[in-house]
Amino acid sequence: MPLYLRASFVKIRVINAMLFQIKSYLKFLWHSKNEHAVHSPFVFTLITKCFYDRKPKPEYLVLKEYRQTLLENRNTIEVTDFGAGSKVFKSNKREISRIAKTAGITQNRAELLFRVTAYFQPDTILEIGTSLGLATASLALGSQNAGSKAQITTLEGCPETTKIAQEQLEKFGLTNVNSVVTEFSIYLEKEDASRNREHFSLIYFDGNHQKQATLGYFDLLLPTITNDSVWVFDDIHWSPAMEDAWETIKKHPKVTVTIDTFQWGFVFFRQEQPKEHFIIRV
Repeated sequence: MPLYLRASFVKIRVINAMLFQIKSYLKFLWHSKNEHAVHSPFVFTLITKCFYDRKPKPEYLVLKEYRQTLLENRNTIEVTDFGAGSKVFKSNKREISRIAKTAGITQNRAELLFRVTAYFQPDTILEIGTSLGLATASLALGSQNAGSKAQITTLEGCPETTKIAQEQLEKFGLTNVNSVVTEFSIYLEKEDASRNREHFSLIYFDGNHQKQATLGYFDLLLPTITNDSVWVFDDIHWSPAMEDAWETIKKHPKVTVTIDTFQWGFVFFRQEQPKEHFIIRV
């Protein structure tokens, strides 16, 4: 295929993806509520005490500095991508500053992830998709804030981004992180086959924005759940396929409460809760 035609197809795919997300967001805004429409005490408290906590935290400054050092890093790395690919980058050779700016978690979401971690005080955390460690830093700081300093296992398929993340985490004294370079399904299937599953109080899914992979990780990790497990899925409105995956997860019989914040989907397995789905503006 001629290069100009290939470039045209890429532009069309990007435009279609943008139009889809705009449509999805407008639909989200139409259906979303705030805490005043929530009658579940568990969800109401989570929203008011965690999601809508606007008080400044000293850890936010650390997260901002972590991000800034990456934004100032003009070095280039070769990225290994096993997931859905990028809607921004045309090549796997990428500048670290641009990865941090376009592919990393935003400052607002980093602060929210910090609050979620501090609120639930997990003793063990799994992150699927390290990238440059922006979300990892939130998880680590959140667990330290709660006093638990939970052990974090973070999985990443790209050795180059893992190396940068490890350097950053060490620089900021976040030492409770175990980085594993692996294809996610291989790691999870190995854990399943060995029957030596770790217990994870909180799992953050941000490594492969494809329906089949997302549901595969869900099924592989389902045997590890407890009544208090908290799962957070990133980019649930990334594509029609990811929205389908989210709908499938919501309907699973072991899932009781889900919260759609547009960017993230929160999943809970609390058996004392009636099955309910919430769409919340954050």
